Amino acid sequence: MEESYYENYWDQTTLSLTDSPAPSSASRFRRWLFPGLIVVVLLILIIVMGSTNRKMSNRLGTLEQTVSNLSKIVQSLNASLHHTQETAKQVQQLQYAVENNKDQLNSVSEAPEQLSAIDSLSKTIAAIKRSHEHVINNSSTTGGCCPVGWTVFESNCYFFSGDSRSWNESRDWCETQQAHLLILQNDKEWDFVTRRSMPHFYWIGLSDWRTGRWEWVNQTPYTVEPRRWKPGQPDNLTGHGDEDCAHLYDDGLLNDVHCSIKMQFICQKPTLNA
Repeated sequence: MEESYYENYWDQTTLSLTDSPAPSSASRFRRWLFPGLIVVVLLILIIVMGSTNRKMSNRLGTLEQTVSNLSKIVQSLNASLHHTQETAKQVQQLQYAVENNKDQLNSVSEAPEQLSAIDSLSKTIAAIKRSHEHVINNSSTTGGCCPVGWTVFESNCYFFSGDSRSWNESRDWCETQQAHLLILQNDKEWDFVTRRSMPHFYWIGLSDWRTGRWEWVNQTPYTVEPRRWKPGQPDNLTGHGDEDCAHLYDDGLLNDVHCSIKMQFICQKPTLNA
């Protein structure tokens, strides 16, 4: 009886299990969908984090290299700064030494400088005195006066140049001073000029380039006086072009040369109130 009971029980249980419907494919898909999504999301997160970690590692390596380079630069700058500071100290020491030497030199050279200043002052006073006497003489004995740097004689002013020019350049320069190259009119004037011209060469206003005949710069005809010329002059030597311009030789006599030669010159004009 008891065996019969158990047999009936297992038969019913087996029947109930056999008779329950099998789950559908849709329910099985829904059952695994959520876990699958979680796995996919976790996999994506793992990939993203791995990539991020790789980039961070690269950036970290770059930063470490940059820091290392900056450290080297700072060390180099510190060394340069130290060297610059040492150099600045040496420069200051040199400046101090130079100042001391200058003070010593000034103290040593002070006396000669004072003597030089006194000498220069004496010369200035002498020059002023001569100019004053010159003005007095000009205004009282000749009835006229001349610009500074010019010499008065009778009723004319004479300028004995210090620089050298050609005959044409000398003529043009005299004209800019409202004057002309020297014209000698009498023996007294010849003596006055030659005493001051020797021992130098000076252009005067005498030439024959315009007409082939000797004439003064104002086109007044000139008659050759052999006693006023160097022996054998004027010879109008043509070996290097005509010698068309006359000048005073270093002994006060006349000589003819090429007009392009550069030498000192004498300008002449009337006194200011002549």
